[in-house]
Order: sequence, then C-alpha cells, then structure tokens
Amino acid sequence: MLASGRTSDFYLDCKQTALSAEGAYLIGKLVFEHVRELRKKGVTIDGVGGLTLGADPIAVATALTSQAAGEPVQAFIIRKEPKGHGTGAWMEGSAMLPEGSKVLIVEDVVTTGGSSRKAIERAVFSGLAPMALVCLVDREEGGRAALADTGLPMTSIFTRSDFFAEP
Repeated sequence: MLASGRTSDFYLDCKQTALSAEGAYLIGKLVFEHVRELRKKGVTIDGVGGLTLGADPIAVATALTSQAAGEPVQAFIIRKEPKGHGTGAWMEGSAMLPEGSKVLIVEDVVTTGGSSRKAIERAVFSGLAPMALVCLVDREEGGRAALADTGLPMTSIFTRSDFFAEP
C-alpha cells in the first residue's frame, strides 16, 4: 500500500538506504551535487527539505554534505499536520530560513506526486520559495506529469526503469 492509497507490485524502501551510514553519505553527495548544478545555473538554493518522514534523512544528509564542502544549505522538515502546541507551525528549521528563502524540495519516492505537491504547498504557506524538486526514485506512474503544473523542474536520481525491466 502506497501513500497515495494505491497498491503496487513492488516496494522500494529508500528510508532504509537513507538511514544507513553509507546510504546517507551517498545520498547527501548526490543531492548536494544537484544543488551545486542548480547554483551554477544561477538558481539560488538556501534550504533543502520536504514532507516528513521520507525527506528528513535526505535533507539532513544534504545539509551535512554542504557544510563539509563549505557551501552550506540548511535543512527543513514539513510536518504532515501542524504542530499541536506552541506555534502550531507546519515547518521545522525556519529559524535558519527566513521568509522568501529559496529551497529545493526533496522526496524519497514519487508515484502520483501527491506528497510532493503537499510539500510544495506547505513550503509556500510557510514563506519559502520552492525552486526545484529532486527525488531519489521516480516510480514512473504519472507523478512527473502531475507535478508539471507547479512549474518546478523535477529531477530523479533513479527511475523505476533503473531497477525493473518493463515486460
């Protein structure tokens, strides 16, 4: 069962990879390289994050990698529900990302694009300016097309085709 409510004949557990030491290191390098490519094209990226829980280890790995490279990009987390106490905020990490900060939305797996769309909408609601989207895996089930109207360029590090041959 996927987050979209659909069932699938395969499951890619990116969280297990992203939470391993080696996986976090490699993901941080790959996503930070994407940040660097965007910056070379003149796209400012101040922060990286997305909807909890899939985006959390990706954002933190990228932030650590960027700091080690001397080109810091801040991590943030978007909650699935607003905080039930205190400020009632949708986002954690806002202290390092003032209103108008330009961000990269990250996602572990994109299927229908629903979680990515929520992350984009909530980032905007929280005062951030999403500039692009990167996912670890595009399941190639319509998510890219469904997100086209956001106007954000989407990059996938891997696609379903990288793992499974089509019948």
